[in-house]
Amino acid sequence: MEEVIVGRLEGATFPSSHPVVSCNVPSRAARLQGLAAGFRYPRLLVERAQQELDGFIALLGSLGVTVTRPDAVDHRRRFGTPDWSSRGFCNACPRDVMLVIGDEIIETPGAWPCRYFETGSYRRLVKDYFRRGARWTAAPKPQLTDELFEDDFRIPEDGEPMRYILTEFEPVFDAADFVRAGRDLFVTRSNVTNRMGIDWLRRHLGPGYRVHEIESRCRTPMHIDTTFLPLAPGKVLVNPEYVDVDRLPEVLGSWDVLVAPEPDPIDERLLRLTSMCGKWLSMNVLMVDEKRVIAERNHTTMLRALERWGFEPIPCDLRHYAPFGGSFHCATLDVRRRGTLQSYVD
Repeated sequence: MEEVIVGRLEGATFPSSHPVVSCNVPSRAARLQGLAAGFRYPRLLVERAQQELDGFIALLGSLGVTVTRPDAVDHRRRFGTPDWSSRGFCNACPRDVMLVIGDEIIETPGAWPCRYFETGSYRRLVKDYFRRGARWTAAPKPQLTDELFEDDFRIPEDGEPMRYILTEFEPVFDAADFVRAGRDLFVTRSNVTNRMGIDWLRRHLGPGYRVHEIESRCRTPMHIDTTFLPLAPGKVLVNPEYVDVDRLPEVLGSWDVLVAPEPDPIDERLLRLTSMCGKWLSMNVLMVDEKRVIAERNHTTMLRALERWGFEPIPCDLRHYAPFGGSFHCATLDVRRRGTLQSYVD
């Protein structure tokens, strides 16, 4: 890894109330966030996460990685379209709103109204990349009207057929529902990514890339990086609760499938109440190169598993980032890595 964007916490605001938001976060956090929607995050949450984020940024710098940051934004400012209005959220997770494919940066068409203008905080960076030769694309801006959302949606129970809150009214997707291994991308359909969104990206990228769908058994799917995460050529980390390893795409037939261990329990009541993420955040690691991997210091079971698999884990603290949407993988966006474009699958 040579250059990475790391998110910010300044101005963070609880996401505005909307069914597409509440259906995707743990029930306890959803109730709390529904009451706090539109208000700033408490100072206690921000300060704890900021301290850990500063340490993570310093670690990246010590590893020779160039770190860039989005601009700080007041997310309490109200905005809207002719059809709806909202306040913002935060720009803690750049991997959600932009997708980097080779020399192209794609602004993605997200489904959360409170994140509609989130990429604006990255415009200074993107314009700089454009001036240095990058291609800059913005997917069609969605309308996010009622037609996009199932008005009678409820989360499916175990054993019920899978269903999603999104219709196929227009293409929407979060970049974090995709991961890439060379010329191959893997995606999960989710409550923020519909089939039209997957089809839009597949057609946009053209024949030079292949897009494979990973079927998730998660009842509230959102973002692939706690479900399926390539770690190195020929090695992928999978969530045994969400993924049937016998039903992975055939192109992965020669890969080593590394099954994530049961996560260590969260031992802090505040995090149990405020985390926007499920227990599998232990999978949300960041590869520095084919061997070195940054992982949460408190997830000791995952650290030991990574060592057994031949990696060199670098422990770091970031567990208090969970109320803002993720951990190391979510908090970053790889901009430049050494190497050449190639195919890593059969």
